[in-house]
Parts: sequence; C-alpha cells; structure tokens
Amino acid sequence: MLLGARFIDRCCLHRPIVCLSRRFKFSSPAMPQDSHCVDKDCDDFLPWLEQKAGVEISSVLSIGKSTYGRSLFASKSIQTGDCILKVPYNVQISPDNVPSKINSLLGDEVGNIAKLAIVISVEWKMGQDSEWAPYINRLPQPGEMHSTIFWSEGELKMIQQSSVYQETINQKAQIQKDFLAIKPVLHHFSENLFKDISLKEFMHACALVGSRAWGSTKGLSLIPFADFVNHDGFSDSVLLGDEDKQLSEVIADRNYAPGEQVLIRYGKFPNATLLLDFGFTLPYNIYDQVQIQVNIPHHDLLRTLKLELLHRHCPPKIGDVNSFSSMGNSFTIKEVKSARGKGRGIPQSLRAFARIFCCTSPQELSDLAVEAAQNDGRLARRPLKSWNREIQAHQVLLSWITRLINEYNTSIKSLPLASPLYETFALRKQMARDLLTGELRVLKSAGAWLENYCATLTTKSYLSDENGGSETVLGSRAKF
Repeated sequence: MLLGARFIDRCCLHRPIVCLSRRFKFSSPAMPQDSHCVDKDCDDFLPWLEQKAGVEISSVLSIGKSTYGRSLFASKSIQTGDCILKVPYNVQISPDNVPSKINSLLGDEVGNIAKLAIVISVEWKMGQDSEWAPYINRLPQPGEMHSTIFWSEGELKMIQQSSVYQETINQKAQIQKDFLAIKPVLHHFSENLFKDISLKEFMHACALVGSRAWGSTKGLSLIPFADFVNHDGFSDSVLLGDEDKQLSEVIADRNYAPGEQVLIRYGKFPNATLLLDFGFTLPYNIYDQVQIQVNIPHHDLLRTLKLELLHRHCPPKIGDVNSFSSMGNSFTIKEVKSARGKGRGIPQSLRAFARIFCCTSPQELSDLAVEAAQNDGRLARRPLKSWNREIQAHQVLLSWITRLINEYNTSIKSLPLASPLYETFALRKQMARDLLTGELRVLKSAGAWLENYCATLTTKSYLSDENGGSETVLGSRAKF
C-alpha cells in the first residue's frame, strides 16, 4: 500500500554540516562570470573584522554585488592552493558565545544549533550596541529568506505532494520545541533583551544558523565574511580548521582572475534539501530524488508474517534512507538513466519489498527466508522463480509509481497564477515548480524502467511457453 512521497523522519534539523579539518575549498563555475559592482554598504566590513581579529583576514577578496546578491570576488589574481581567507576562532560566533548565565541553565536537550540561535537573537536585539553589529546587520532579514519554514500555509500547499511539505512541518515543530525549552530560561532574567525574544525571531535565527553555520574541530560556528560566498551547484566543499593556528583557512582549488566571483559548492543535494534548508532551487537538478513510503495493508491476512520476516532480515539501520520499520517503509528513488539498463536508481530494497508484498501464502514467505539464508542473508533480492510472480511484483511497484506521477502532474497543473505585484510569491511558485518537476522527472524515469522490465519478462515468459519450457526463472542467472 502506497502511503505517499514523504520523509518519515530526519535526525538533523538542518542541512548536514560539512566537517572542517584543515582547509575550506572554494571554486568557480565553468560558465560566464557574473558582472558585479562594489557593495558600498560593506566598505567598512573587512576593516572592522580585521581590527577585531587583530590580523589580516584577506588581501585578495572584496565584497561586491551580483545577481546572486552580496558576493565575494577576487580582487587580485589567485592561484590554485593559495590561502585566500583566514578567519581566527576569536571572530567566529559559536555556542561558547551564549551568555554564561543563560548557558548554565540550559538543559542537555538544547543543542548547538539552538544555542547559536540564542546568540544571534540576543545580538540582533542589542542592535548597534552589539559587538557583532557590523556582521549581524548584514545578515538576511526574514523577508529575504525563502526556506520553506517561512512560507505561508497557502504557499506550502503548492508543494504538498513533495516530502518537503511534511519536512517543513517537522522542522517548524522542532524549532518550537527548542524554543519552549529555552523560553523559561530566558524569562528567568529581568533584562528585556532576553525576555522579549519571540518564537518568530528565534525561528529566523535558527534558519540563519542552519543555512550558514559550519562545523569544525572547534564546533559549530558562524564565520563572518566567509558566508558572503554564494553557491555554485553541486561538488562538495570542505572547511577544515587549524587547531595550532586557532583559525579556519580557505584554500583556492583553481585559478581566479581579478573580478571573478568566488563560489562555494553546496554538495550533491536534491532540490528538496536546497529548498528546505537554503531557500533556493535549481531549474534542473541532476541530484533530485523522491522519498516514498509504503506499507503492508492491514487487511492483508499475511501482514503479521510479512512484517516479522521484514524485521528479522532487514532491521532498521540508523541513517539508512531505504529501511523497514513498524511505522512504514521508506525508500529513496533517484533518476534512472536508462529504461533498458539495470534500474540503478530504484533501490533493490524497494523491489524486494514489492516481492514480499505480493506473496500470497506462508510457504512463499518461507521460501524467501530460506533463499536469503542460503545466500547473502538479504531478503527477496533475487528475481522470483516464477515469471508471473516477478512480473506481478513489479507491476504493483509500477502502479505505485504511476499513482504518484498522476498526483505530481495534478499538483503542477494546479499551481496558482502568480501576480507580478507579489514578487515573493512568484519566486516561491517557481521554486515549487522546480521541486515538483524535478521529482516528477525521477518518478517518470523509474516508471519507464519498470514498464520495460515487465515487458521484457512478459516476452521471455511467452517465448518460454511457446517452446514448451517451464514457467520459472533461474534467480541466480537473471540479469536485471
């Protein structure tokens, strides 16, 4: 039974934090560079940061404006391997900056993201009296951020078909839970600076931390100046800290000409992650994927036996996105490159689940358990010995995928008209379209492969019958 394209759970509230160790690689795209102009609002930012740090931060970078917004540009020629940015730990904002009188009262359930959000909220409240004012004042306002936690209920309905919808609800609930844990501590103090922090302000701070903070040997931190760098697509970036020098270094991984924009690569993330955590999408994202959840229906007379078999042979693993659980079975489908290939992109565990789903007798389930024990222990990973049963299992899987394709098509056609008077809504509508069309493309690729697989098996079964052969498949020889 198909429950829908939804994430079951996510351990992290925000995006995966890239580990730091020694260097932070930046690169530029292989495309025409964006024209830019000097950002006069930031003329005093680097001098302020270097004065605060007591050392030079960068002699080869400048802050300017591009179509991306505020950006970093090479002010001089840069060679591969050059250190283009050094940010000492003493000018990085970390959970250590939480006022000690607050930190001592926080429970263990309050994590580093929430602690950093407290710091940002307090410094924001202080205004120009904050020692971090030149940095805090340049962070995006809530209206400039497009992560889905800032979307209205009506805007969220545009992506209700996607897993991002439920993930947004979960993320907002987690932020509210953190805020409720922190609020009594803040109200313990008489200063309005602490007491007046609202849920809305805390959510804004959490979004800033989740989209900009980096992890290092020092811990989670916000790095002024470094987060003026915009995105460049997909390749992993690595930020590493140097304990001996007590700083984080940024190393160029290619040559840059003066005036060329320096961009950081966010990683191999689908639009679902980019939209949820960073507030942007790509028109065509080759890393798009769809999370679906399926389950054994309650009216299935073999439901208990099937669930017992699944849990015995396929126990849930922490961090495994293709796993079985009592709450449902979650699988991640990626784009299948060829309808005639091996179906890479459709999890083998999902195909195995479909085979188990279609079993109609305890003997069939027992045979699958014996087969697993005699081989590598994985359940139903080989084609079923019966042509008809194997075809039936994949036709069921195809029906699940087809249903989702139809639902996605309906969602895309139902996107409301965007008024030119409401730029924010028009932008978010386009993001919703990018998200849905990308996930639809993934589903269509899976559907095309399943159709071809079933057709191929049907032809082989027919030829076998014509030649008087038996209706069996040698699972160890089947190359699908």
